[in-house]
Amino acid sequence: MFGTSRGTLVPARKLLLAFSVALSAAMPVAARADSGMVDVRTLPRLEGAVPVQKEHESYPELSLTYKVPGTLADMIAAVRKLLAANGWTEYAIPFEDSPRNGAFKNGAYGLRLFYMTDGNRTDRSAVDYGSDRLYVNLPFPEGATDIVYDSRRPYLGCVTAATVEASLDFFQKQLVGLGWSSLSAADVTAHWPNANINDKVENGLRAYYSLDSSDGGPKQPPIMLSLQRRADGRTSVEIKVASFALPQNLELASEEIGLPVPKHTPGFGSTGSADSVRRKLEGTTIAEIPAVLAFYRRELAARNWKEEANGAVITDNDVTLNFSSTDQNATLKVGHKYDLTTVSLVTQLKEAALAARAKAKKDADDKFMSDAETMAKSMMAADEVRRAAQAANLSDAPLHALADQTTPVPLPENAENVQFNGPDGKLEFDSASSVKALAAFYRGILKPLGWKEQPSVINKSSMVVMEFSKGGRELSFTAMQMGPKVNVSADGSGLVMANARPSAASAQASAGAKTPAGAQAAAPAAKAVVQDLEAEPDSALPVPKQHSMSSLGTGKLPGTETAIRRELNASVPAELGAVLAFYRGELGKRGWKESAERAVVKPDQVQLAFASPDGPATLKLGRSDGETTVNLAQKIPAAAAKSDIMPKPGQARLMLVNVGDSEAALTINRQTIKIVPGAGGPHTKGPTLDLPPGKYQYSLKVAGHPVQNSAIEVAADDAWGLMVAPDGAVMPLQIY
Repeated sequence: MFGTSRGTLVPARKLLLAFSVALSAAMPVAARADSGMVDVRTLPRLEGAVPVQKEHESYPELSLTYKVPGTLADMIAAVRKLLAANGWTEYAIPFEDSPRNGAFKNGAYGLRLFYMTDGNRTDRSAVDYGSDRLYVNLPFPEGATDIVYDSRRPYLGCVTAATVEASLDFFQKQLVGLGWSSLSAADVTAHWPNANINDKVENGLRAYYSLDSSDGGPKQPPIMLSLQRRADGRTSVEIKVASFALPQNLELASEEIGLPVPKHTPGFGSTGSADSVRRKLEGTTIAEIPAVLAFYRRELAARNWKEEANGAVITDNDVTLNFSSTDQNATLKVGHKYDLTTVSLVTQLKEAALAARAKAKKDADDKFMSDAETMAKSMMAADEVRRAAQAANLSDAPLHALADQTTPVPLPENAENVQFNGPDGKLEFDSASSVKALAAFYRGILKPLGWKEQPSVINKSSMVVMEFSKGGRELSFTAMQMGPKVNVSADGSGLVMANARPSAASAQASAGAKTPAGAQAAAPAAKAVVQDLEAEPDSALPVPKQHSMSSLGTGKLPGTETAIRRELNASVPAELGAVLAFYRGELGKRGWKESAERAVVKPDQVQLAFASPDGPATLKLGRSDGETTVNLAQKIPAAAAKSDIMPKPGQARLMLVNVGDSEAALTINRQTIKIVPGAGGPHTKGPTLDLPPGKYQYSLKVAGHPVQNSAIEVAADDAWGLMVAPDGAVMPLQIY
């Protein structure tokens, strides 16, 4: 059972000084910081109340929360009873209807309550007292019911058992006591010449009042008191701003979802967007229905909407109008509730417009797919040309093992850039031999050593994956053509060596590379005889006229003609120094600035970074088959940023696209990502994945198609697309 106390927690059966408590309850104590706000610490609390401590509470006199035993419903009923017994009258706020909120008034003071449960517990509840300023204090008749009140406009609606005459006498005395003065018809006409005074009410009367604002406060519009005898003998009361003092000509405040919103709106909301098939705008306006109607007729006409006569309904309190435009229909509903005008405006796209929009979407989808397919084929063709040219320079000659082996498995004699980590069982190196020659080397050399090869589905001219096992140990090799070289990576328990030194293998491999393989590589050097290099005049990226091979690719987003990346690959029969001098000269003419950061300049290898007017670029030069190989790539970040493909700084981004009809599942970097049909299209954003730079194995599963296994190597700030084709194949395409 809930009891009460004031200020401190005291059991109901031990209340002392009852007379003084009752006397203080007759009028709440104003908060010391503001005479218009009640000090909630002086308000009564339920028996068993335990205050909730709030950190950094600046105004403890304005907010107080406490917990009590009991269910939420029991607590709400008890709080209402407690406050009513202490002179507080509960009321409803227009358009606010929440069982967790309460509003109370006691004389000139307001109080807001928020009821809540104590977490997941049902045996304990809590209530928050919040002091509420009453901007315009209107008197409540004693014993009034159905009270609706808003102190900001102001508005008061209620029902009282008093007669119309007694109610008028009550409000006359109370309002005058609060500073209001009666307004006669002559007073109204003098200040509002166009006012339409209608003081006749069936079985009732109407009166007007104004408030003197000479104290410097905000000017308060005059109010209208309406009293009407009901059929049950009681009296309906309504106080609101007089209609002649409301805005007569509403102005445009803003547009939401492409539809007009007037000024003097306490709240407007919308669903949809400016291009949605169906849009809805609704809210309330502080104006009479005629002014709201005039606003929407004017604003809709200015937007080429035509009012239709069919379906129109116009009464004093409800209006429905229909409008149409070239591609949409609209219904405007205007009503009246409390002292506000309600507005609902709904638009719907016409059937013909829907069909046109569907066709436009299909055309855009078709163009996207066509562009994507064209781009994929173009990039794949360019890639094949480049790979074929590079593969032609790779040697198919049989390989021999490097002498003085220091790794658990032999290395080929031309292994370069060897990285061996014995404790982790990882090995990686580059080779000028072909994927075929390297695969033959390891198959031929490991079999006599007792290693048994497991079947693998990846056995292509550009990539081979080989799995071996022996006595519980395992080896996994991946040989992949990477530009003019083949990269070999291996791992497994068969490579684990506790005390291995990575540098030893690298040093021996470098020494070996200078013998047979080095001699072979030096033989064709005589081919590089052209030294005076001239630029092709019409190439988007500079390339010497004297090239033996050249391919230029442009990365574009499907459906657009905007380039976001350009890449040139070429082979030039000239010394590396001459080609380097050519590019430094030609790129300088185009305003490209060379950066010394991370620059690599060696007799047989060059890697330089540039800042071009369009974005960052890299130049890579190498030697192969007696010629200088060229890779020049330029990124255009301004275009890429608009397309939302930029990776996080220092990482690479994979953009997944599915142009097939079945869902695909991509497994990469220990995670599986589902790619729905149409993902990455013009209207459906596909999944993206940001990864640290490196080489990643991946597999793709599509129902009804064999599993696709491959690998992709990505660099920092790159963006790649993995496109799933209708036949279940996957195409990696560097986009940025």
